Amino acid sequence: MTSATFLFTPVEADLRILADNLTQLVGNRHPILYAAAEHLFGAGGKRIRPAIVLLISRATTLEEDISLGHRRLAEITEMIHTASLVHDDVVDESHIRRGVPTVHSLFGNRIAVLAGDFLFAQSSWYLANLDNLEVVKLLSEVIMDLAAGEIQQGLNRFDTSLSIETYLKKSYYKTASLIANSAKAAGILSNVSPESANNLYNYGKDLGLAFQIVDDILDFTGSMDTLGKPAASDLRSGNLTAPVLFALEEQPSLEILKILIEREFAQEGDLEQAVKLISDSQGIPKARELAAHHAKLARQHITDLEPSESKQALINMTDYVLSRLY
Repeated sequence: MTSATFLFTPVEADLRILADNLTQLVGNRHPILYAAAEHLFGAGGKRIRPAIVLLISRATTLEEDISLGHRRLAEITEMIHTASLVHDDVVDESHIRRGVPTVHSLFGNRIAVLAGDFLFAQSSWYLANLDNLEVVKLLSEVIMDLAAGEIQQGLNRFDTSLSIETYLKKSYYKTASLIANSAKAAGILSNVSPESANNLYNYGKDLGLAFQIVDDILDFTGSMDTLGKPAASDLRSGNLTAPVLFALEEQPSLEILKILIEREFAQEGDLEQAVKLISDSQGIPKARELAAHHAKLARQHITDLEPSESKQALINMTDYVLSRLY
């Protein structure tokens, strides 16, 4: 598997600056929130979202250095993503994230919710200070989408009638919206044409969908070390993802799997039986095909960018997303 870090070589120095800035941006007026932020930003995430922003910034400003606005946008993107993870972990009652204890397991639910709110508020303040209304609108929409996705996921728990289309819409809200809108925002800060900005949006959207589908496959095929959280945790909590939905289309496992899910794995061995039914079905191979389809679309959306190391890294990113499965 290709390392994400290797892909980020064109923006390696930019990411170091970003890492130094993140905790400082939160500020130290609130010791507990500052401690929570230090814990979050030091938890070893791959920084894929800000890296994409920085790569697009460099790919669209070939003759000059990227602006402070580009750098701040990358930082805002990571702050929004991190805030959403804090809230997700509270809602999902997750105790491990990226292989380390979650904020709420260390500081309690109240501090975790406030820490997430604080990061959203801070990111909004820095966003407003970019003084670019179009970019403000794009990233504000992301924050609404994140909430909408979490609500939709909560309403659809253990719902075996869920369609792939509804699953993809929720995946857009929860994952792809941030990547898509921040990619477009980076292009806008580089003064690209409206058509190019839309292409960057679509690149981020399809890459984000591929990324989420792969994550959902890894929930069944990955180890605790790979995932940084317990396997089958989504299924256990009633979050039905692509492998499950494709498996539910098959006979004869359909009826058994449906019963197990709809009784919310109430009996001993229910979850293990459901995981085996999904693993023995075509659910995972079909989900792989869906992820590959969106990765291919993502590549096609950036063909108009001028050749550069950063453009190549963006292309390679679509292969990296799929390589995580192997």
